[in-house]
Amino acid sequence: MHPVVENLKNLPGADSIMRSVLPNGITLLTFSNFNTFSVDLVGLLEVGAAADPREKLGLAHFTAAMLTRGTTKKSFAEYHELLESRGANLSFSCGSRHTWFHGKALAEDLEMLVSLAAESLRQPSFPSTYVQRLRNQLLAGLAIRDQDTSDVASLLFDQSLFPGHPFGDPVDGFVETVKPIERDDLVNFHNSFYQPSKMILVAAGAIDGNQAKSLAENYFGDWEKKETNNFSIPHVPAPPDGLIRKHRFVEEKSQTDLQIGTIGPSRISEDYLPIYLGNNILGQFGLMGRIGESVRSKSGLAYHASSSISGWQETGTWEFSAGLNPENLEKVIDLIRQEIKKFVHEPVSDEELADSKSHLIGRMPLSLESNSGIANGILTIERFNLGLDYYQRYPAMIEAITPTQVMNASQKYLDPDKLVIASAGLGEDML
Repeated sequence: MHPVVENLKNLPGADSIMRSVLPNGITLLTFSNFNTFSVDLVGLLEVGAAADPREKLGLAHFTAAMLTRGTTKKSFAEYHELLESRGANLSFSCGSRHTWFHGKALAEDLEMLVSLAAESLRQPSFPSTYVQRLRNQLLAGLAIRDQDTSDVASLLFDQSLFPGHPFGDPVDGFVETVKPIERDDLVNFHNSFYQPSKMILVAAGAIDGNQAKSLAENYFGDWEKKETNNFSIPHVPAPPDGLIRKHRFVEEKSQTDLQIGTIGPSRISEDYLPIYLGNNILGQFGLMGRIGESVRSKSGLAYHASSSISGWQETGTWEFSAGLNPENLEKVIDLIRQEIKKFVHEPVSDEELADSKSHLIGRMPLSLESNSGIANGILTIERFNLGLDYYQRYPAMIEAITPTQVMNASQKYLDPDKLVIASAGLGEDML
């Protein structure tokens, strides 16, 4: 029996996670760990880059980044002096669907952290001076992104897999869409979309659940829900029905980056765990699985090669990436497609399956060793409604997966003749 299975009681579960829902729709989850002296606070709001107007892509990202630039109660300097004097931190970020935040402080300073998070989300001041400074920083970052072959290939892949859809747009926008964003745009975006409904707040560390609930009620409880919020995710495009080949020229680069893939299962799909396990065999385990063995170790055609899956509420992606000499580009594409063909037509071996199962089950508690890991793990199971006992059930769910399940699930998504193939580096544009 795997040692993780023998120590399920030590993992966060229904008996150790306190969950409550405030009247305004905020879901609060708390995990007490008094073996530490600190607390991690994480959470999300259901608004992200999918709400950006086409002409101002990057607005949600810009708005989230401005939340630490001062509030109606604290200037930029006062805001950061407070955090620094307590050795605490607080940050905000944005994805296509959500705005995220993460903070960390000593347990004795948790009230300060909760109150500052509430101020940031509810009462940002968007000072004009810092709007201009941040815009310049964002534009500099975009200029750097456009010269990074990995970033360029990834963006080209997303645009090709999700044409005309927010999932295909870069969260940080483009130079031409970030330049026109003004302070009024940030204020209007915040007023339109920031609200407590469907917000999730998780605290993990040296804190009692009742104390966390009291703080959440004090600082977030009177945040009123908006009657209307038109944030939504459009219907996801169908997966590719053939090979879609794209390349973008990036001058003066010695390395080409390659991104291959297609639509994958959503995080709530019954196919997710079989494919999660299968992907570990295909492009993660050891020296990056079969893909790494074929493309890097045996053939020596790439500096790195691996695969990954990402599962969201609506859909997901299954991606294969490699960094290589431009001369080896077509050879690497062919090898990856060959490995995909083999993977979907032949069951994985019992030895591969057993090794990957042990690896995935063994690394799960490692991801839950810190307060941050626990908080983010609880946020995930709440976000996807996986159940508070998910980590107790996880080892058995992984152990129960068979080679046939892996192959059957993979065949639903992977086809070597139906892929987006995007690359960036030397060579003529193929757009």
